[in-house]
Amino acid sequence: MSLKTELSHHEGEITPLESPDRFLTAEEKFPHINRSKLLRKCDLHIIPMLAVLYLMSFLDRGNIGNARIEGIIEDLNLTGTQFNWSITVFFFTYCVFEVPSNMLLKHIRPSIYLPSIMVLWGIVMTLMGIVNNYAGLIACRVLLGVFEAGLFPGVTYYLTMWYCRSDMQYRQAMFFTAAGLAGAFSGLLAFGIGKMRGTAGLNGWQWIFILEGIATVVVAVFAYWALYDFPENAKFLTQDEREFLQYSLEYDGYDRDLAAKGASSNQPVGRDNSNDKEFVWQAFKDVQSWLGALAMILIVVPLYSLYFFTPIIVNSMGHSVAKSQLLSAPPALVGAIANVFQAYFSDKTGKRFPFLMANFSLGLVGYSLCIAYGVKRIWITYAGCCIVNLGMQPCFICFISWISVNVSGPYKRAIAMAIVIGLGNMGGAIASNVYRAPDAPAFKQGHTIAMSMVAAGMAIVIGMYLGYGFVNRRKTKNMLSGKYDHLTGAELARMGDRSPFFIYRT
Repeated sequence: MSLKTELSHHEGEITPLESPDRFLTAEEKFPHINRSKLLRKCDLHIIPMLAVLYLMSFLDRGNIGNARIEGIIEDLNLTGTQFNWSITVFFFTYCVFEVPSNMLLKHIRPSIYLPSIMVLWGIVMTLMGIVNNYAGLIACRVLLGVFEAGLFPGVTYYLTMWYCRSDMQYRQAMFFTAAGLAGAFSGLLAFGIGKMRGTAGLNGWQWIFILEGIATVVVAVFAYWALYDFPENAKFLTQDEREFLQYSLEYDGYDRDLAAKGASSNQPVGRDNSNDKEFVWQAFKDVQSWLGALAMILIVVPLYSLYFFTPIIVNSMGHSVAKSQLLSAPPALVGAIANVFQAYFSDKTGKRFPFLMANFSLGLVGYSLCIAYGVKRIWITYAGCCIVNLGMQPCFICFISWISVNVSGPYKRAIAMAIVIGLGNMGGAIASNVYRAPDAPAFKQGHTIAMSMVAAGMAIVIGMYLGYGFVNRRKTKNMLSGKYDHLTGAELARMGDRSPFFIYRT
C-alpha cells in the first residue's frame, strides 16, 4: 500500500487522499468551517461540566484539612500520625486504580462511566460524615481513592479525543482550574457549614462531609445527561463540524513542513485507533511514562501539601478557626487564575518548557520566603504560600499537557497518561506527611522538603527538554536520509510518537 493514503477515523479503514499531490490541512479540506468558532462551541458544551466534576472531586478529597480544624481529631480520638494516615491511604488506592480505570474507559462511554464513579464516591463522602472511629475513617478514605481514581486521567484522555495538541493546555487548564477553585471554595464552604455545628447533634466536620457528599451525587446525576461522548456522535455538532474535528485529530501528529523537506513529502500519517494490547506495552516501555511519573510526583508533593495543610498552617499563625477557613481561600484562588492565563499563552506560543521553568522558579521563591520568615512575619509567609500556588498550580497542568501532546495513539496515550498521573499522585501520599503537628507553627521542615521536591522536579524537566530536542534532531536526520521511505502509512501510524513525522513539542 502506498504511503499516499489517508487513515479514516474508523478502525482499520484506509481511503485514498482526495488529492494525491499534497496533504490538505483540516482548514483547507473544510474551508467553510471557522476553527475558532468551532472550538468555542466545543468549549461551551464540554468544559463547564468537566470542571464541575473535578471541582467536586478535589473538594471531596481535600476537605479533610478543613475538617481537622472543625474538630475531627478530638471527636474520633485520633492520636499521633493517625490524621496524616487518613490522608495518605487515599492515594494508595487512587494510584493503583488509575491505569485499570483508563483501560475500562476505552470500552465504556464517558457519559456513563464518569458520572457512575462520581455517584459512588459521593455516597462514600456522605457516609464519612457519620463515622465514629479511626477505622471507619480509614475505610471511607480507601474507598474514596478507588472511586475517584478514574476521573482525572479519564478526563485528561477524554480531552485528547476532542482537541488537538495546540489547543490542549488551555482546555486542560480550564478543567483543572476547578482544583484551585475547590481550594478556595473549600475554605469558604467550611466557614459557612461550620456554623451548623450542633444541628441534629452533629459537629461541623460531619456536616462538611455530608453536605458536600450529597452535592456530589446531585451533580453526578445531572452529568449523565450533560456529558457528551466523542465528536462523531455529538448532537450539538453538524456533520461537517464532526468531520473537521475527526480529520484534525487524525493528522494532529503529522508535521507537513518536515515531510515537505524529504523524499516522502506527501505521506499523510494518521493515527491507529485500535485497542491492540501492543499499545499498552508501548506505553509501559516508553521512557516518557516513567520520567513523567517521577516528575509528576515531585510536582504533586508541594501542590497537595499546601492544598491539604494551608488551613492548618494559617491556623498555626494564631488566627481563629473561622478566619483560618477564610484565609485558606486566596492562595488557591491566585493559583487558579494564574493557571488559566498561563495555559492561554502557552497554547498561543506552542511552548511548555519556558513556562515550566518560570513555575518552578516561583515555587522556589515562595518556599524560600516561608522558610526564612516562618512565624516571625506571618504575612510574608502567607505571601510565600500564595507565590508557591502561583507557580505550582499552573506547573501541574502545564506538565500534564506537555506529556499528553507528546504521546501519540489514543490507546497508548490513555495508558501512558494513567501511568504518569497514577504514579505521580503517589506524591499525594508523601504530601500528606510533609507537614507534621510537632513542626508547628513554623513548619520549617515541611517547607524545606517541599522546596527540595520543586528543585528536583525542575532538574528532571530540563533533562526531558534536552532529550526531546535530541530525538527531534535524530528523527529529522533519519527522515531526510530516506530511512523510512519503505514504510506504509498504516505502519507509520502504528509507530505513534515514534514516527519520524511526529515532532515532540517543547
